[in-house]
Amino acid sequence: MKFLSPAISRLALLRIAHIERWVANPVATQREVLQDLVTHGQNTAFGRKYGYNEIFNIRKFKEAVPISEYEDLKPFIDRLFEGEEQVLWNTPVSWFAKSSGTTSDKSKFIPITEESLEDCHYQAAKDVLALYYNFNNDSDLLTGKGLVIGGSHQISKINEDISVGDLSAVLLQNTPMWATWIRTPELSIALMDEWESKIEQLAQSTILENVTSISGVPTWTLILIKRILEITGKQTLKEVWPSLELYIHGGVSFTPYKEQFQKLIGPGCTYLEMYNASEGFFAAQDDPSTEGMLLFLDHGIFYEFMPTEEYGKDIPRTIGLDKVELDKNYALVISTNGGLWRYLVGDTIKFTSLAPYRIVVTGRLKQFINAFGEEVMVDNTDKAIAAAAASTGLVVKDYTAAPIYFGDKNQGAHEWLIEFENKPESLTAFTIALDEHLKLVNSDYEAKRYKDIALGLPKVTALPVGLFHKWLKNKGKLGGQHKVPRLSNDRRYIDELLLLLQQYA
Repeated sequence: MKFLSPAISRLALLRIAHIERWVANPVATQREVLQDLVTHGQNTAFGRKYGYNEIFNIRKFKEAVPISEYEDLKPFIDRLFEGEEQVLWNTPVSWFAKSSGTTSDKSKFIPITEESLEDCHYQAAKDVLALYYNFNNDSDLLTGKGLVIGGSHQISKINEDISVGDLSAVLLQNTPMWATWIRTPELSIALMDEWESKIEQLAQSTILENVTSISGVPTWTLILIKRILEITGKQTLKEVWPSLELYIHGGVSFTPYKEQFQKLIGPGCTYLEMYNASEGFFAAQDDPSTEGMLLFLDHGIFYEFMPTEEYGKDIPRTIGLDKVELDKNYALVISTNGGLWRYLVGDTIKFTSLAPYRIVVTGRLKQFINAFGEEVMVDNTDKAIAAAAASTGLVVKDYTAAPIYFGDKNQGAHEWLIEFENKPESLTAFTIALDEHLKLVNSDYEAKRYKDIALGLPKVTALPVGLFHKWLKNKGKLGGQHKVPRLSNDRRYIDELLLLLQQYA
């Protein structure tokens, strides 16, 4: 299939010309996207409720339509489940992406329309390839197969016309036939929902393939890589798949995992981050050497940006691309060709560049620690824990943290539960390094730690390897997009884990 590379590169360059047009005209592009969305929404139940036929500009749209979280849209989604049409969007909804995003028991059901599949998710995936070929036009990426480590299908029929699965399964189920030729494993394995068996099947079925790329959440990809190396007796993945050249990751920060991947994969692999959620495919790296992902502005999504201090207000303020600033945290608000209107995704982002618009995901609105005014975000803790691990010769597999509240016998502090790849010789040395690096990346934390007045030294517990896995399994949350919550402003998760640790011992 090597003969395909020149043709693929030429097609990628044609797509790059289109990308360059909307990169050069970001505000006008977004205005056109919103106009198209409102036109689609005019004859829907939602559009009639909020007077879409009277909306002719962005200001009127923001005045007429309230910002929504999932619970606000749920009555409309329930109507779709009951078979009603033209509720949120003016074309049929045949699929819903089941999303949880955290270890909570509640699931969200995000409508997937034909437009959101074709013009958002699939078009964005093609653009990721185009951007990669633009960066590396001698690539042989599509001469081999892409190993996709997706979620589980767990298909559920709402009625004879509507099916539910997690996003990766919905995308796999609807993938064009040509794409199945360059993907591995076969669909029956890709859609398995029992993750321990699935990892084994993935490993056994792909070892003899010519894998040139891997895409998946880092946590589960690491488990698969280690199993493949165990089966083959090889030291690196490049020994198993010499043509492997690309790992596409997303879902969690790659910072704590990068060193492990570089060691296990071996030299000569490019790492690209993408930001693909059930609600839409938002961004991807256009240059592996540059921090930040290019925000996709012409894929059926209209973006607004809410300064995080506005969250919780009755009428929170949002701004457009022309008003955003570098290095400021914003909550992402989207209107989409899947029928989500001024929907608060729950993620927080920062802009690393304004020309073009590049972003990084800094955390979740509800995943932070601010028990003492320290305003610690996941972006802070990922960087600090990676730096502390590097300085002490440790490798962190996973972690979670929560506050220790003031009490009669204890000072306020942060408690960390960490799974290390290798056993720490000195947990105290790691704790001090973690504390110092947190001070470096967060001035509010540094101020609260001054002379231990408001915050004491963190309390770190090294968990047995596999405890997080056991916890997720007990909650029925293994695999796919289910992740250990990095931070919590209460102690619900951490107390569950400490109880499990007592039982484990």
